Amino acid sequence: MTSEELAKFIDHTQLAPEATSLDIVKLCDEARKFNVAAVCFSPSFLPLPAGFITSDIEIACVVGFPSGAHTASVKAFEARYATQNGATEIDMVVNLGYVFSANWLELGDEIAQVRAAIPTTTCLKVIIESAALTNAQIVATCRVAVANGANFVKTSTGFHKSGGATVEAVKLMRTTVGDAIGVKASGGIRTRETALKMISAGATRLGTSATQTILAE
Repeated sequence: MTSEELAKFIDHTQLAPEATSLDIVKLCDEARKFNVAAVCFSPSFLPLPAGFITSDIEIACVVGFPSGAHTASVKAFEARYATQNGATEIDMVVNLGYVFSANWLELGDEIAQVRAAIPTTTCLKVIIESAALTNAQIVATCRVAVANGANFVKTSTGFHKSGGATVEAVKLMRTTVGDAIGVKASGGIRTRETALKMISAGATRLGTSATQTILAE
């Protein structure tokens, strides 16, 4: 796979709590340079000034980040705000309390509320924190996400103490959702070798802040 082809799998990401507007300028400059699939950052930096991002690069914003413990209505409001101010993709964190208590109805409801709050054309990625879950929990959470309108399931925020993406989790997520929706691997993807392993396992997007290093290798 060429670097140009690999770049179209990448969501070039800046989610550091201390990130400034200058960091987002740098992120967007790099995104245009490498021609990645998307940029991903916090909605507080919206709207972007005209010309920051070309129309072929998606603008992804996180919702309920990073804990996922926000109420469903707050997540829906945040998602609506983001899309009204330029976001074309939403990466929402699930409430892990619902997963660990097997409260699948509440989990489905919060995903459905975010889905209903944004345009039907907006890509909704559901972050499940796969490293914190058992295989059975990964499968159940992915099934609930699919049933409630997710366009992607995503491994990780990159901030959870349990860790980020693994090849095994990506394979399981892909097996669970089939070809119907995307799988995004994120958290700890810092080398080209790791990126290619995630794609081979079934990932169709990669969330990383190490884009320059990955594409230079």
